[in-house]
Amino acid sequence: MDRVKSSMQQVPNPIPKALIRRTGGANSLELEKENFERGQAVSINKAINTQEVAVKEKHARTCILGTHHEKGAHTFWAAVNRLPLSSNAVLCWKFCHVFHKLLRDGHPNVIKDSMRNKADLSDMSRMWGHLSEGYGKLCSIYLKLLITKMEFHVKNPRFPGNLQMSNRQLDEAGENDVNNFFQLTVEMFDYLECELNLFLGVFSSLDMSRSVSVTAAGQCRLAPLIQVILDSSHLYDYTVKLLFKLHSCLPADTLQGHRDRFQEQFKKLKSLFYRSSNLQYFKRLIQIPQLPENPPNFLRASALSEHISPVVVIPAESSSPETEHMVDLVTEDLVDTDIPVQPAAVVEPRFDDLFGTSAATDPFNFNSQNGMRKDDKDRLIEQLTREIQALREELESFRLESGRLCQALRGRVNELEAELAEQSHLRMQALGESEFLRVELDDLRRVKEDTEKEQRSLTEIERKAVANEQRYTKLKEKYTELVQSHADLLRKNAEVTRQVTEARAARDEVDSVRREMQEKVKAAQEATESRMTSNEQEQVEQLQELQRELISSRAALDTLKSTMASSQQSSEELSSQLSTVESEKVELAESLSKKEEELAGLGEELERVQSSLAGERENGVKTAEALQNQLNEKESREQALESQLVAARWSTLQGAVEEAERIVQDSLAQLDDPAHISCTSSADYLASRCQASLDCMDRLHSARDGYLADNTGLSELVRAITHLAHLVGDTIVQGSATSHMVPVEQADALSDSVKACGAEALTLLGQMKEQESLATADSATLRAALDGILATAEKLRPRGLELQQGELGDLVEQEMAATSAAVESAAARIEDMLNKSRAVDTGVKMEVNERILASCTDLMQAIKVLVLSSKDLQRDIVESGRGAASMKEFYVKNSRWTEGLISASKAVGWGATVMVDAADLVVQGKGKYEELMVCSHEIAASTAQLVAASKVKADKDNANLGRLKLASKGVTQATAGVVASTKSGKSQIEEKDTMDFSSMTLTQIKRQEMDSQVSVLELETKLQKERERLGELRKKHYELAGVAEGWGEEDEGTG
Repeated sequence: MDRVKSSMQQVPNPIPKALIRRTGGANSLELEKENFERGQAVSINKAINTQEVAVKEKHARTCILGTHHEKGAHTFWAAVNRLPLSSNAVLCWKFCHVFHKLLRDGHPNVIKDSMRNKADLSDMSRMWGHLSEGYGKLCSIYLKLLITKMEFHVKNPRFPGNLQMSNRQLDEAGENDVNNFFQLTVEMFDYLECELNLFLGVFSSLDMSRSVSVTAAGQCRLAPLIQVILDSSHLYDYTVKLLFKLHSCLPADTLQGHRDRFQEQFKKLKSLFYRSSNLQYFKRLIQIPQLPENPPNFLRASALSEHISPVVVIPAESSSPETEHMVDLVTEDLVDTDIPVQPAAVVEPRFDDLFGTSAATDPFNFNSQNGMRKDDKDRLIEQLTREIQALREELESFRLESGRLCQALRGRVNELEAELAEQSHLRMQALGESEFLRVELDDLRRVKEDTEKEQRSLTEIERKAVANEQRYTKLKEKYTELVQSHADLLRKNAEVTRQVTEARAARDEVDSVRREMQEKVKAAQEATESRMTSNEQEQVEQLQELQRELISSRAALDTLKSTMASSQQSSEELSSQLSTVESEKVELAESLSKKEEELAGLGEELERVQSSLAGERENGVKTAEALQNQLNEKESREQALESQLVAARWSTLQGAVEEAERIVQDSLAQLDDPAHISCTSSADYLASRCQASLDCMDRLHSARDGYLADNTGLSELVRAITHLAHLVGDTIVQGSATSHMVPVEQADALSDSVKACGAEALTLLGQMKEQESLATADSATLRAALDGILATAEKLRPRGLELQQGELGDLVEQEMAATSAAVESAAARIEDMLNKSRAVDTGVKMEVNERILASCTDLMQAIKVLVLSSKDLQRDIVESGRGAASMKEFYVKNSRWTEGLISASKAVGWGATVMVDAADLVVQGKGKYEELMVCSHEIAASTAQLVAASKVKADKDNANLGRLKLASKGVTQATAGVVASTKSGKSQIEEKDTMDFSSMTLTQIKRQEMDSQVSVLELETKLQKERERLGELRKKHYELAGVAEGWGEEDEGTG
C-alpha cells in the first residue's frame, strides 16, 4: 500500500472518486467490479507517471488484461481523462506507449471505444507540435501515429490490432478488387510513414555518441519503438505482397508513384532496423530482422518467390515474471525512500546490478549513495521476499484460473467438434443410405427390364407357336383337298372305264348281229336257191321282205356303225382324257408324296414345337410366377425404400432450412454485437447484395415448384435455400454496416428494414420447414422487404452514380469523342507551331524546336491509335457482356467501370491540351522544358489509366486487347522520345557560364562562397517544402479520386 500511495502522489487526483467509493449495499458483483476498477486505476497510474523511466511490462499487461475482462476500454479512458496529459510531456509520452500496447494487444473494442476521444487526441497533438524539441515534439508525432492507426483499423476492420494476418486473410481484406488493393496500399504507405517519423524523431532526440540505451531516460524514449518495430515489419511485408498483386493487374507506369514511395520508405526502414539492432537495450528485449540489400523488383513477377517475410522475435526470457517483479519492486521501494537523489540515478545501478554489471565497474557507486544500514537492507529484502511470494501466489492463481478457463474452452471446442463430427457422420450416413437406395432402385429397374424382356420373349414364342399352328392347319386343309381331288379323279377314271366297257360291249353286240345277219342272208340265199323252183313268187316276196329287212338291218347297221364311230370317238377322247388324267395322277401322286413328306416333317416339327412349347409354357408359367413374386417383393421393397427416401429427403430439406434459419439468426445477432458497430459498408455493395437476394428468390421459387412436382429436385432446392440464407444474411449485415455511415434518421430506417427483412426470412423458412405449408409458403413479404432495402440503398448511393441510363451511356460516347477531338486538335496545333517555327527560327533553335514538336506529333499519333484501340476493345466488352440488354443498360449496370472510362478519357484529353500549350510556350521561348516533360509523364499516366480501365473487363484472348497493349507500349516509347528530345534541346539551348575566379581576391571568394551556401540552403528548404506540398497534393488527389468509390462517405461515417 505504501508503494501505491507513493505512485498516486506523483500525479494529482490520479483515481476518479467514482472508481474509489461506492454506495453501501453493493452486492458481490458490484464489489468485484469495484475491486477490478480500483486495480485497473492503480495499474494505469503506475504505468503512466512522470518518472522518466520505461513503462513496466506488468502494469501494461494488467491494463491489457483489463480490456479483455470488460471487453472494452471504458475504465482505461475513465482513469486517463483525469490525468494532466497536456501539462506534462513525459506523462503524455508514457500514455502514448501504454495506449499503443492496448491498441495492439487489447480487446478489439478498444479501437471503437477510443474513437470517441479522437478529437481530443488531435487537439493534444497540435498543442504538443508547437514545441520543437524534447518530449513535446515526440508526443505530437506519437499521437499522430496513434490516430492514423485507429483510422486504419476502422477503415479496414479485417486487420487485427497486432496486424498479424495470413495471405488468405490479406486477399480477403481487398475483396479481390484491384481498386481496394490500390487504396489499401496507399493507406499502408501513410501508416508506415507515421511509424518511420516516430522512429526518426526518437533517434534524432538521442545523443547516439553515448550509450543512451542503458540509461533510464534513453530507455524511456526507446521502449515504444518495440511496438513500432512490430508494426513496421508487418506493414513492410504486406506492402510488398500488395505491390506484387497490383503489378499483376495494372501497368507499371500507373504504379510508378507507388514504387518510388516504397523505395524511399525501404531505405529508411532498413537503416532504422540496422541502427536499432546495434543498441544494447534492444538486444535483450527483441530480435530485429534485417531487410534485404536491395528492394524487391516489382516489374519481375517471379521476384515474389524470393521475398522473405521479416519476422520479429521476442525472446521468452525478456518477459520473465520473477525478473520483472524484482525490478519493479526494487524500483518502487527506491522511489519511496526519502533520499535526495534523481530517479534515473536510483534506477540505473539497480538495473545494471540485476543484469550482471560488477560493483567494481559501477560508475554510480550505488552502495555508497544509499546510506542504509545492513539491518535495514535485511528487513527490506525480507519484505520484498514476502511480497514476491505473495505475488507469485497471485500469479499462480491467475495461471490456474486461466488454465481452468482454457480447459473449459477446450472442452467446449471438443464438444462442438464432436457435434460437428456427428453431424458430418449423419450427413455421410444419409448420403450412403441415399446412394444405397439409389443402387437398389437401379437394381429393381434392371430386374424389371429383364422381366419385361422375358415377357417379350415368351410373347414371341407364343406368337411363333400360333403361327406354326396356323401353318399346320393350312397344310392339313391342303392335304384334305389333295385327297378329295384324288378320290374325284379315281371316280372319274372308273366312270370312263365303265363307258369304255359299255362301248366295247355294244361294238361286240353289233358284230354278233352283223354275223347273224350275214348267216341269215346266206341261209336265205340257200333257201331261195333251193326253193326257187317251188314258189318263185313267195321267194320274190320273201326276197323283197328280206331286202326290206336287209335295208332295215343295214339302216340299223349304219345306225350301229355311227353309234360305234361316235363310241370310238368318245373312247378316243376318253383315252386322251384318261392319259391326261393318268399324267395328272402321276404328278399329283408325286406332289402328294412330297406334300406327305413335308407334312410328315411339319408334323414332326409341330410335335417338337408343341412339346417345346408345352415345356416353354410350363417354364414360362413357373418363371412368370417366380418373377411376379420377385416383382411383388421388389415393388414392396421399392415402396418401402421410396418412403424411406422421401423421409430422408424431407429430413435433409428440414436440416437445410434449419441451417438457413441459424445463418439468418446469426446475422441478426451480429446487429447487436458491439464489435459490429465499427463495421462499415457502401450503399452500392448493399444494392448488389439485395439484387442477388432477389434473383435467388426466383431460383428458390422454381426449385420449390420442381421439388413439389416430382420430389426429385431436392439438391437444387437445398442449394437455393442455403444460397438465399447466405445472401439474406449478408444483406442484413451489409445493411447494418451501411447504416453506420449515413445520418441518424436514414440509419434507423435502414436498421428497421434489415431487421424486418430478417424476420420475414425466418417466417418464410419456418413455413418451408413444415410439409403442409411448403407448397403455400409466400415469399411476397420477403421480396417486398428486400425491394425496400434496395430502394433505400439506391437513394444512398454516391451522387456520381445517379446518372440516367441515357445520360451515362451518351456520356461515355461523348467523352471518347471529345478525347479523339482533343487529340486531333492537339496534333493540328503542333503541326501549325512547327510551320511557324520553321518560318521564324533558324539554326540550333529551329533544330531543337523541330525535334521537340516532331516527338510531340509522334506522341499525339500514338495516343490517337491508343484511343481507337480502346474504343474497339470497349465495343467488344459491351457486345460480349451485355447479353439481351442494350449498350446503355450495360454501361449503367457497370457504372463503376463506366465512370473509370469517363475519368480516364477526360484525363487523356486534358493532358493532350496542356502538353500542346506547354510546347507552344517552349517554342516561343516563354515556357519551361521541365513543364513539357511533366506534361508528357502526365499523359503517359492518363493513357495507362485508360488502358487499365479498358482492359479490366476484357477477355485475355481478345485480339483488340493485344492491339491495345501494343498501342500502350507505343505511347510509352513516344513519351520517352518527348522527354529525351526535351532534355537534349534544353542542353543545347541553355548556355553554361564559365567559372572564372582568377581576378577575385580572397575576401571576394569567401563572400561568394557564403552567398553560394546561402543559396544552397534556400534551395534545399524550398525543395523540402515542395516535396511536402507534392505529398499533400498526392493525398488530396487520392481523396478526390476516391469520391466515386464512396471513400468520402466512409471518412464521415468513421469520424
